[in-house]
Amino acid sequence: MSSTDAGRPESPADPVHVPVLLERVTELLAPACAADGAVLVDATLGLAGHSLAMLDAHPGLRVIGLDRDPDARAEAARRIQAAGHADRVTLVPAVFDELPDVLARLGVPEVQGVLFDLGVSSLQLDRPDRGFSYSADAPLDMRMDPATPRTAAEIVNTYPPRELARVLRVYGEERFASRIAAAIDRERAREPFTTTGRLAELVRDSIPAATRRTGGHPAKRTFQALRIEVNDELGVLERALPAAIDALAVGGRVVVITFHSLEDRIVKQTLAAEAADRTPPEFPVPVPELGPVLRLLTRGGEAAGEQELAANPRAASARVRAAERIRRAA
Repeated sequence: MSSTDAGRPESPADPVHVPVLLERVTELLAPACAADGAVLVDATLGLAGHSLAMLDAHPGLRVIGLDRDPDARAEAARRIQAAGHADRVTLVPAVFDELPDVLARLGVPEVQGVLFDLGVSSLQLDRPDRGFSYSADAPLDMRMDPATPRTAAEIVNTYPPRELARVLRVYGEERFASRIAAAIDRERAREPFTTTGRLAELVRDSIPAATRRTGGHPAKRTFQALRIEVNDELGVLERALPAAIDALAVGGRVVVITFHSLEDRIVKQTLAAEAADRTPPEFPVPVPELGPVLRLLTRGGEAAGEQELAANPRAASARVRAAERIRRAA
């Protein structure tokens, strides 16, 4: 799933980027995006794997790709150009909660599809210098947009222990959040944290040995929590998903891939609320203008199958939910 350097041709030695849940995502989006002139917003463009598959499948489709990461946009542009689809794609440097402003600037009143592939991208994970991974020592950064000011190092070195523990507990669902925060507070007084390696080692040492033997790398939850805090990921999602639903034409579809329970809970609740009939229970018949705006297309969060998991272990935690707009809001 590694990316290649922007502007450099992909060589046979380069690992192939494998988009998560590609077949299911394209299947869910296809009915809304098949007509000529249909517009798909890829709200988290990344390396453009899902968008390229949709462009290949639907010759009349136009894609608007959003990504705050300049490295991702450059690599996506290279891939799109190489595939011969550059004339049908508009790349926009934006966070996906800026979707309404982006569509207004482009003069697009409604769209047929919106895709969110949440979390950290392959490019960000596979370039150690970005500081997202605990598997290689690198600057403690984690910014999806390197132009933004706040890094993971700033959070680790300046948040009061109680606030740091809250971040780890809420965003990382870390049982030992207070213990880790206290250890960080002690160590940063001696020397500020600047690298991922030192932080990962401290987290490992702060967690009881019996717990370290299961559940993957001990620092996984801490790094997730810091990444979410640095990039305001959950706040962005809470603002962006309702905006995406509002932008859909009738018959348009929204598809969301999540990678942890915090994201999935927001998506589940938002889609369910729009798929509910709001007619008061005392009314004898449903009121059309209070009826559902969405129809759910998936049963819960659908996971990757065994074949995909064998080929792409990063799909293990992925879940996809989707819905179709069935009427305009009153």
